[in-house]
Amino acid sequence: MKLVADNIRITKAEIQKSLNDRDPLPVRTLAQRCAAAGAHAIDINTGPLKKNPESSMTFFVRAVQSVTDLPLVIDTTNPLAMAAGLEAAQNPVIINGISLEPEKLSHILPLAARYDADIVGFLLAPDSRVPRENEERFEIALALVGAVEAAGISPERLILDPVVPPLSWDDGLARAREVLETVGMLPELLGFPVRTMAGLSNLTTGAGDKGKKNRMEIVYLSMLAAAGLDYLMLDILNSEVSAAARAADLMARGEIFSWAGVD
Repeated sequence: MKLVADNIRITKAEIQKSLNDRDPLPVRTLAQRCAAAGAHAIDINTGPLKKNPESSMTFFVRAVQSVTDLPLVIDTTNPLAMAAGLEAAQNPVIINGISLEPEKLSHILPLAARYDADIVGFLLAPDSRVPRENEERFEIALALVGAVEAAGISPERLILDPVVPPLSWDDGLARAREVLETVGMLPELLGFPVRTMAGLSNLTTGAGDKGKKNRMEIVYLSMLAAAGLDYLMLDILNSEVSAAARAADLMARGEIFSWAGVD
């Protein structure tokens, strides 16, 4: 289970200021900290970037890859920003991402073919609704594979994200358990070893108590690892949670054990 640092977010005041000032130092420093903390890839979450999307995304990509050669997960809904980020990228790239929304299929998906990049597919309904049942998730997964193949892209470039729900939803716990089933069953359902990704922070949205938040994230990431998850997106600088993620992966892989491999 590879750990994707989700720490570079434009919603953070220091990241927004870095962009406004075109000062790459805060972004570089954060990227270096993520790499040092054991990230296998770094998510660059810029949101829609409605103002100057091309130059803004180029700024972020260049800032991060100037200090690390880790893969970049370019996380935006703006196709202009996405294309600019892919053009600027020298590191391996994952497009984050598409769903069955027609606009994303028509504007984001073709970029995966053009730039020969992996792409995340969210198991969301065409109206962006989060499915309630596994049956609907599986139908969406099949539709995404079909869309990717129709675009001339190998389905092996696809990484499926079943969308972890907040526990605070009325049926959040039940949905979170179903996501675990989805992760475990997708490869068999699709007939090939499709990769999966999950955003851990979604689980504890709205949690005010950091200790409780950490405990629930640690328990759930362990279950995700056991289900066979390939990529876990998390706050890599939360040492308690990230250490647990590495330990869970060690157990899930079932390789020869050594205490040297435990943080």
